[in-house]
Amino acid sequence: MAEIVCIIGNKGGTGKTTLSHMLCQGMGLLGQRSVCVLTDIHREPLDPDGRRYLVADARTREALGKVADKIRSLQGWLGVIDGGGNRTEMDRKLYGLASLVLLPFRDSHEDIRTVIRDLEMFPRAWAIPTQWPTNPWQQEAAEKTVKEQLDPFADRLLQPVNALSATKLLLQKNIPPKLPTPLGNACRAFAYQVLDLMEIACEAPLEDVEEAAGEERLARPPAESYDAPAAPSPTRH
Repeated sequence: MAEIVCIIGNKGGTGKTTLSHMLCQGMGLLGQRSVCVLTDIHREPLDPDGRRYLVADARTREALGKVADKIRSLQGWLGVIDGGGNRTEMDRKLYGLASLVLLPFRDSHEDIRTVIRDLEMFPRAWAIPTQWPTNPWQQEAAEKTVKEQLDPFADRLLQPVNALSATKLLLQKNIPPKLPTPLGNACRAFAYQVLDLMEIACEAPLEDVEEAAGEERLARPPAESYDAPAAPSPTRH
């Protein structure tokens, strides 16, 4: 039976949709089959052509039930449900559906206050820092804030997903035929983290990874366009 990951949280603008597509893209690069499920009524479905994963429209309760049932019936698949902001009732429903729940938050006191409430509301959920600064000084300040305010939840914190301008390419209605290497690397790293958390073994075919990396290198823009993210500092304990 397929696993379902729900990316939820009461705060809007934390990167739930971006993370959902990054996770599915990373799964595809690792040879894993996945589907990204849209539930946010304020967003439009994206074109599935050219993506390494399927997309599903579940913006109504009836559609969500049907999509979730379909995903559950697929052996070896991963369903990634993108929750919307400011929908506590929907978050509770998705929490009940999920094998794994992720709560993204950015480097802001408002985001951290909200994710603390969500961590208390959803005891099986994990918090994940998103759009995390790569500048060493900003990163140090962000880590200090997390340490001070989220220390009681240190055992439920995942590694940060650093800010990367190329992630917007995944949210275009039509995905470009080639994607930059740093984006592929970030997606794979995030997917590996989730697979490890779910204790799912993953051994992507070497030729598949090399082919994907080669395709991305060919499309990589000049260095000034996309900066490779610095290695994240550990936040998980």
